[in-house]
Parts: sequence; C-alpha cells; structure tokens
Amino acid sequence: MSHSDRPNPETVLLKNGELAATAKQLLGALDDLGIEHQTITHDALYTVEQAKSIDYSNPGAHTKNLFLRNKKGLMFLLVVERDHRVDLRGLRDKLNVPGGQLAFASTERLGLYLGVVPGSVSPLAVFNDHECAVQVLIQHTLLEHEWIYLHPCRNTHSTRIRTQDLLEILNSWKHPVTTLHFE
Repeated sequence: MSHSDRPNPETVLLKNGELAATAKQLLGALDDLGIEHQTITHDALYTVEQAKSIDYSNPGAHTKNLFLRNKKGLMFLLVVERDHRVDLRGLRDKLNVPGGQLAFASTERLGLYLGVVPGSVSPLAVFNDHECAVQVLIQHTLLEHEWIYLHPCRNTHSTRIRTQDLLEILNSWKHPVTTLHFE
C-alpha cells in the first residue's frame, strides 16, 4: 500500500498560514508544561493494524483517532480504544448537534485545523488548532487507563503520557474533553 499521495507533514500550513508544529516542537511544549513522557520512533504507521506490530515495552492504552465534520462545518476529533467499532450515525445521535450526518473530514481540512496528515491524527494535534475549532471527544474507557500512547503530530513517533496529564494538556490548550460512553 502506497502513501505517496499524502502531503509532506513538514510542509503542512495551518489556516492562519503558519507551518504546523513538528514532533520536536510538540514534545518541547510537553516539556514546558512539565509533562512526563516517553517517545519511541518507528516506521510510519497508517492503520491500527500496523500499530499493533510495534513493540511497546511499557503499558498504556492504544487509540483510534477519527477527525470528523458535519454539514454545518462543526469538527470533532473522536478518540476511542483502538479496537472499538464506530457507528457514525449513532455518534451523531449521541452528540445531538445540528448539521446532519458526520463524515470523515478531508485531508485538506485535517492539515488546516490539526496540522497533520492522515495517519498522524491524535488529540495532541490540537496543539495546532489555535482557533479552538475542533471539539475533542474521548471514549470513557480510555480514561480508566493510567497511561496512553499518542502520535505527537507525526505517525513515525508514539508518545506515552499519563491519561490525566492528557486531560490537563488539552484544557491548557483550550480544548476541554467531552467524555463519551458507548454501549
């Protein structure tokens, strides 16, 4: 499977015209916040199945991250357990927001708002969302884990942080989390 059609992550421009943050810049921001983290590098991961092939030596939850939008232009970053099946129609009904059916946002929109390319989506990417246009939704079972693995704006890195620290980070970046309970 070729991923040559994906934009170069080093040249992604945000809606405000600035270059999107690199993994190094994002990890520096975590350091500035005093957040304990460990990062491993690996080959680029584009799917959950590929991520399962990586040897993560320390415990932590693994995620599936979906960048969604509706017809009114509302945007959501849905973060669920990596094997959770997502029903977009059921999610729309659960959220009860105007604007019709949820759909996957375009690669262009992903770059403009989160500053990442497909395969690199994670809640850490809201570091690039200076307009706070994206609402973060996290499955409640993920919050039961002490640690969580996330891409720091690049799918060639996986960063392990405390789940409680993730919530604090997102709050400090003006992206409070909405917790979702799935049946």
